[in-house]
Amino acid sequence: MSTSGFTPSAGVPHMDIDPFSIEFFEDPHPAHEVLREAGPVVWFDKWNVYGVARHAEVHAVLNDPLTFCSSRGVGLSDFAKEKAWRPQSIILEADPPEHARTRAVLSRVLSPTVMKQLRGSFVAAAESRVEALLAKGSFDAIADLAEAYPLSVFPDALGLKPEGRENLLPYASLVFNSFGPPNKLRQDAIERSAPHQAYVADQCQRENLAPGGFGACIHARADAGDITAAEAPLLVRSLLSAGLDTTVNGIGAAVYCLARFPDQWARLRSDPTLARNAFEEAVRFESPVQTFFRTTTRDVEISGSRIGEGEKILMFLAAANRDPRRWDRPDEYDVTRKTSGHVGYGSGIHMCVGQLVARLEGEAVLSALAKRVSAIEITGPPTRRFNNTLRGLESLPVSIKAA
Repeated sequence: MSTSGFTPSAGVPHMDIDPFSIEFFEDPHPAHEVLREAGPVVWFDKWNVYGVARHAEVHAVLNDPLTFCSSRGVGLSDFAKEKAWRPQSIILEADPPEHARTRAVLSRVLSPTVMKQLRGSFVAAAESRVEALLAKGSFDAIADLAEAYPLSVFPDALGLKPEGRENLLPYASLVFNSFGPPNKLRQDAIERSAPHQAYVADQCQRENLAPGGFGACIHARADAGDITAAEAPLLVRSLLSAGLDTTVNGIGAAVYCLARFPDQWARLRSDPTLARNAFEEAVRFESPVQTFFRTTTRDVEISGSRIGEGEKILMFLAAANRDPRRWDRPDEYDVTRKTSGHVGYGSGIHMCVGQLVARLEGEAVLSALAKRVSAIEITGPPTRRFNNTLRGLESLPVSIKAA
């Protein structure tokens, strides 16, 4: 919360929008436009925080980690003033120079070379999943594809035991809900979290991770002296927190887009090498990760507005990803769009460290669909899954036909 007696600097527009309400989550795009057009910086009366929704300002905040820090929490809670609900992340909630050391370990464990080694098995799993769904004909694109596929490849790549994996999605959902205010979504998630937290804490320990997986490789970096033995389980936990939900929502978003925009589906089918770009454009268009916070470390000016030290800044990644100042036809899904510059994975030193895994999974699924499926039809009303940070579907009934 703000320290400045809850009065924003002069000239900053006051917003009576609650960006953490169910009404907002149901359809955020009209409110995003209001926020972008109100000015480069806005103030939310309900939560006493600043917000930025235009691409230029979001990008600037993300790329100045010394002024806009993560160590005081990337949610509404300010760790300088209140205790975190769990030990804080040594990568997501860390600043330079400490952040560089832990980031280097994860970057090595999730490197392009490692992705090349995984590609064959990830692609084969996507193809067999699509074949099985073609045999069914009708299914839920979220439960049976967007969730089922990542759950079939990512925990194995990490080296998790088969038992208990049903805790992974609820745990990730809890982490992202916790970045919001103390609303019902956050309270309910934390109240239900004990078994999920216990499972994850257990899985991060060296003895529970299979040799050769991401988890074991992280622990090996402790042997090499790059991180301490106490830090290794916390880095494994980071992958369990952020490695699944975001990809699930990204794949769900891509299938939802391709089912709604048949011209784009036809374009992808005619050129399956567009699969990776079609996934990337879905991440821009739907923004599975909608928001993140930073905290100012000093008095700073953003686009003419003076902001004091210790203020929370809410960045609307999703609004930036559809900012007409940055994109032509921002509200259109286009599988051929040049998507570089979108902030769906963040930007700067904290840019999503698992983005290569997400892109590999997204590409594998969309490529398998493009090669084997002639039509995707939505057969019932989609339902949303509400979360303080993530945007995704709970259910998307579809039917598909073989090519």
